[in-house]
Amino acid sequence: MAGQKEILGIWIGENESASFWLGVCNDLKNRGVEDILIACKDGLSGFSEAISTAFPKTEIQLCIIHQIRNSLKYVSYKQQKELLADLKKVYQALIIEEAELAFTAFKDKWGKKHPVIIKSWENSWLELTAYFKYPYEMRRLIYTTNVIEGYHRQLRKVTKTKTTYPTDESLIKIIYLATAEASKKWTMPIRDSPSGAPVALQRCRILLAGKSQI
Repeated sequence: MAGQKEILGIWIGENESASFWLGVCNDLKNRGVEDILIACKDGLSGFSEAISTAFPKTEIQLCIIHQIRNSLKYVSYKQQKELLADLKKVYQALIIEEAELAFTAFKDKWGKKHPVIIKSWENSWLELTAYFKYPYEMRRLIYTTNVIEGYHRQLRKVTKTKTTYPTDESLIKIIYLATAEASKKWTMPIRDSPSGAPVALQRCRILLAGKSQI
């Protein structure tokens, strides 16, 4: 609630899976995390169920950027710009009703050409639109996993020079040191907004979860 960003833990697994993330969520719960307001996630199968099992009250937001990337895989390069412009009317709408109307228009225009894309958005609609419950100014913090991916990029700068590690513990130590260095920028004093209200009051606690290929 103070508007500060913090890494709650470092986990290493041979493969990313729903059971792996369930273990992460249970670990957080055992360490004292009682509830999570919003969990922003990528499209890993079973991820939502893992979060809901440990934190049943948590709202889940599927990363819009991941959804767009997956949608564009089915579109020819010549059509991508036009389709993306129509999709922007959906996820950049001011209210959920406007987004629903924009999606109906999108479906009417592209449904026959790309039924797989339409089905993908329809099947995940509730998780794709969770951020509409919150003020427009907060949505960039909610509808994408960019924050955690930016952190992962900082880790890769440190780990890319060495492709193998003798033990998981040695990798964790390197990641921990990189995290300590990166987090120095996150703990700077919170500035006041132009309106005079603390920026912290304009923010919301979020858990950002996404995979990192180190």
